[in-house]
Amino acid sequence: MDGAHGTALQLQQLPPASSADPENLIGALLAIFGHLVVSIALNLQKYCHIRLAGSKDPRAYFKTKTWWLGLFLMLLGELGVFASYAFAPLSLIVPLSAVSVIASAIIGIIFIKEKWKPKDFLRRYILSFVGCGLAIVGTYLLVTFAPNSHEKMTGENIIRHLVSWPFLLYMLVEIILFCLLLYFYKERNANNIVVILLLVALLGSMTVVTVKAVAGMLVLSIQGNLQLDYPIFYVMFVCMVATAIYQAAFLGQASQMYDSSLIASVGYILSTTVAITAGAIFYLDFLGEDVLHVCMFALGCLIAFLGVFLITRNRKKAIPFEPYISMDAMPGMQNMHDKGMTVQPDLKASFSYGALENNDNISEIYAPATLPIMQEEHGSRSASGVPYRVLEHTKKE
Repeated sequence: MDGAHGTALQLQQLPPASSADPENLIGALLAIFGHLVVSIALNLQKYCHIRLAGSKDPRAYFKTKTWWLGLFLMLLGELGVFASYAFAPLSLIVPLSAVSVIASAIIGIIFIKEKWKPKDFLRRYILSFVGCGLAIVGTYLLVTFAPNSHEKMTGENIIRHLVSWPFLLYMLVEIILFCLLLYFYKERNANNIVVILLLVALLGSMTVVTVKAVAGMLVLSIQGNLQLDYPIFYVMFVCMVATAIYQAAFLGQASQMYDSSLIASVGYILSTTVAITAGAIFYLDFLGEDVLHVCMFALGCLIAFLGVFLITRNRKKAIPFEPYISMDAMPGMQNMHDKGMTVQPDLKASFSYGALENNDNISEIYAPATLPIMQEEHGSRSASGVPYRVLEHTKKE
């Protein structure tokens, strides 16, 4: 009886899974603040580049206070997001990147240049309004039903998680999947957006796992519990930098082939899903959570996914190429048909002026062509009227 009474007393002393933790709140607020500031910074820099679009000096934006303010705010926002990983579970911080999508949509609506009638404005931006509402509801559910994990990011704890069999099994599956996707992408030319963004998501899951470890060890070191003498800190730091660089490289390749709004929505869904899975396996975020809280957290994720999809669906698609050529903006472009200097753009970009399709089959598109223009008759009617060739070039040239 005494043993049962002691066990019951210990269970009563444990905090319930539904209790809100102050560190979770600090981490969530830091992440929301960071994403808001980053969104404002990106819009400031975009505004600066738009205003200087016609400048002949390519580095003119370095001389503007607006661009430097945007850079400072971006660094501040990224620092806030980085610090948030040290206080809150990975599964809570990662989905909060939806805040940047919400902020960008609201900023775009507020600072819109066109003037619309009220009914046209609502019709045009109804998806954005609904998407923002859903994303806010999903974010509220995420913060409310997020898992409570209070483990300190010491070197011993990180090493213990790193060599645990669930994470080793997860790493084996992820490496195999990553190699298969990379093979199909590089060797089989599988340029589907899901393939590319899955590569980004797999790399991103390792990025956020290492970011939480590095941020947590830095915060503990600042608080007096030095963790920088553990070799695992530097291993995590190198992995964080390497995966972030390769992740940015794959994102750059995706942005050359697909619209940015599609990348934002699909990338957010895939990256968040894979990162939450990695956090649940490595840091055991959902250990001890009841089924109701897990289901409500999953529901919040789904609602946030739907909100981000609706917001990005309403964005304007970027024009792949400009329909006009500035005569003085191309002083050194090579002509396709000779070695002279002309204003014809070089067809190394994805799309070019006058091209009807991608430049993968450029040798087939630009075959020798003739133009059926008849020569004018001067004097006699017996003058030859055979069409003459305008472009004299071959595929070898």
